[in-house]
Amino acid sequence: MNFASHPHLYIRQNRQLEFMELVFATNNKHKIEEVQQLLKDKFRLLSLQDINCHEELAETGNTLEENASQKANYIYKKFNANCFADDTGLEIEALNGKPGVLSARYAGEEKDSEKNIEKVLNELQASKNRKARFKTIISLFINGKEYLFEGIINGKIADKKHGEKGFGYDPIFIPDGFNKSFAEMTMEEKNKISHRAFAIKKLAEFLNSLKN
Repeated sequence: MNFASHPHLYIRQNRQLEFMELVFATNNKHKIEEVQQLLKDKFRLLSLQDINCHEELAETGNTLEENASQKANYIYKKFNANCFADDTGLEIEALNGKPGVLSARYAGEEKDSEKNIEKVLNELQASKNRKARFKTIISLFINGKEYLFEGIINGKIADKKHGEKGFGYDPIFIPDGFNKSFAEMTMEEKNKISHRAFAIKKLAEFLNSLKN
């Protein structure tokens, strides 16, 4: 492949602007904003739309690791692009780890966050055990090799929704040590403690090591 004619399809250090471009295998604007803030100005994220990938990426794995790897590997091979993909699951102790890998489509294939939240709250109505955790796995494909990064935050499920910020299950997840949900936090507050933040921090440290 002629990289000169496709300058956005690989990790690139711009020596004047001092940032690196990297494809994030998603079109979820909330995720992109959240991760871009975590990576600061050292990296510029490109979405699937930016590389003209308009298809729905398959998530047919049985684990978060398999799903993240499946998406990143697909983009790397099809677009010859160094990239990373993530998969996140909410694991609730009283539900034996559910919704887990099915978190995004827990209430159906339409991936409706409101319906997902409603289903979780209904299933926990009779349970005093509200322990839960968010887990993010990131698969990075770079120069033909895969690297995995994990981030976990423990907490509990609230009895009802709290807050309007964030996305997904954020309105019902209260992290340990706090009395408010992710959806009541600013992005800056959430990014200091979130599962995705921990995984991205490991990713950023690794990428920084490549630049040195």
